Amino acid sequence: MALYWLVLSLFFQTLHAHVDFFTSIGQMTDLLYTEKDLVTSLKDYIRAEESKLQQVKQWAEKLDSLTATAVQDPEGFLGHPVNAFKLMKRLNSEWADLESLVLKDTTDGFISNLTVQRQYFPTDEDQTGAAKALLRLQDTYKLSANVLSAGDLPGVVHKSRMTVEDCFELGKVAYSEADYYHTELWMTQALKQLDEGESSSVDKVTVMDYLSYAIYQQGEIDRALELTKRMLKLDPTHQRANSNLKYFEFQLEKQRKAEETEGKKEVKEEEKKKVDKRDVQMKRSKDPLPERKRYEQLCRGEGVRMTHRRWSRLFCRYQDNGRNPRLILAPVKEEDEWDRPRIVRYHNIISDYEISKVKELAKPRLRRATVHDPITGKLTTAQYRVSKSAWLTTDEHPVIERINQRIEDLTGLEMDTAEELQVANYGVGGQYEPHFDFGRKDEPDAFKELGTGNRIATWLFYMSDVAAGGATVFPDVGAAVWPKKGTAVFWYNLFASGEGDYSTRHAACPVLVGNKWVSNKWIHERGQEFRRPCGLSETE
Repeated sequence: MALYWLVLSLFFQTLHAHVDFFTSIGQMTDLLYTEKDLVTSLKDYIRAEESKLQQVKQWAEKLDSLTATAVQDPEGFLGHPVNAFKLMKRLNSEWADLESLVLKDTTDGFISNLTVQRQYFPTDEDQTGAAKALLRLQDTYKLSANVLSAGDLPGVVHKSRMTVEDCFELGKVAYSEADYYHTELWMTQALKQLDEGESSSVDKVTVMDYLSYAIYQQGEIDRALELTKRMLKLDPTHQRANSNLKYFEFQLEKQRKAEETEGKKEVKEEEKKKVDKRDVQMKRSKDPLPERKRYEQLCRGEGVRMTHRRWSRLFCRYQDNGRNPRLILAPVKEEDEWDRPRIVRYHNIISDYEISKVKELAKPRLRRATVHDPITGKLTTAQYRVSKSAWLTTDEHPVIERINQRIEDLTGLEMDTAEELQVANYGVGGQYEPHFDFGRKDEPDAFKELGTGNRIATWLFYMSDVAAGGATVFPDVGAAVWPKKGTAVFWYNLFASGEGDYSTRHAACPVLVGNKWVSNKWIHERGQEFRRPCGLSETE
């Protein structure tokens, strides 16, 4: 037993080093085993309690029968010396034994296990992060609250419905962020499920309290008033509702008089219909299609800008990169994914064994992914990058060395000055919003500490299939590349002149369903002088 607790303690010390569970599905799997262990411990506790209760029940039934007989003729019953002795014995000893049995604490094992494991549970930050991820998925993939609540997502294997409490919790998370758009969506869904008869510890008045305020904050005073009236039918003494009723009626009357005075009621009603609540909430730019919207469209598979003429010039081929000795007998399948910027995909470029080994090496080291702060030049976490990553060096396993050599063979670029292989696993709704891989002119110190120049190119392995979502998209050019296990994509971030190619601005779309694993190699300028000579024009 002592050895068991030692092993468990060491396991959780390792787990404790991992924070932000919601940023990595791979590490969240550990929590399932934690919960399974707790359930086993809980069942042991239940069995012990049931055994104790059974003993108490048998004792009670025996004495119930005995006392029922005894009280019919107390003196006659106690006239038997054995009965008198046994009464003394029961009250002096056996009831004390029963007391000890009832007071016996069977919770030690379960409580000890729970106490040990609780300190490694997800935090409030994890719960909030997972909730925000659901809101992000809802927006990106245009999912209704009803669809999400029902669990009707594409490619799901383990369907799961959301309860009233779940919907209410999402609404509260949005409310705490002053996100009244999503507050309305999820409080409305919670109220809908309550109206349909779902039992819940959350009552309708509480839900409507949040909902009416969220609707009011979005300028719909008439709807807020109707909800407030409905609240008061359920709870006529609700103090805030009574106060809001008077306020909303006053505001509506004030609004009506102003409209009558200005004679613009019909115009205002028409304008009200045109308001996009989400645009108001997100405070988006006046551009009818800003980057964020283009990004989300591409994530949904919409808005890909490839003409038939350009598409007809994309080809597939067997690539040996100028008869590279390692590729002559085993050329690689190369497919053109996009023309400008040129993005190519290599098929069957990494084996299942290599993928499992890379994941095995990376998983214990996964930490919250960071980005370069353009102001400080330091690495920092960011809300727009939800994943965990680890770095694997060439000399730690032959598989890593083999992978690096393969990249060099196919690209013809020097790997000695490239960054180490970065492995990333995306979390709930995991994403990396639009960004550049290379350092811009306003970031002269972006990679100064490496001393290897700018990032000339990016190589990206897809190490898992993704049931839904998770595409790599290029918003400026309308390109979308979908994950396919065992493949890799490659593109140049810099022109041959050394100037940055701004069309390579890209993003990793939120993972809707599935577990996304990737690994990438950022290749730098230094050492490429003769492998990719400078061009004579800026965009060559």
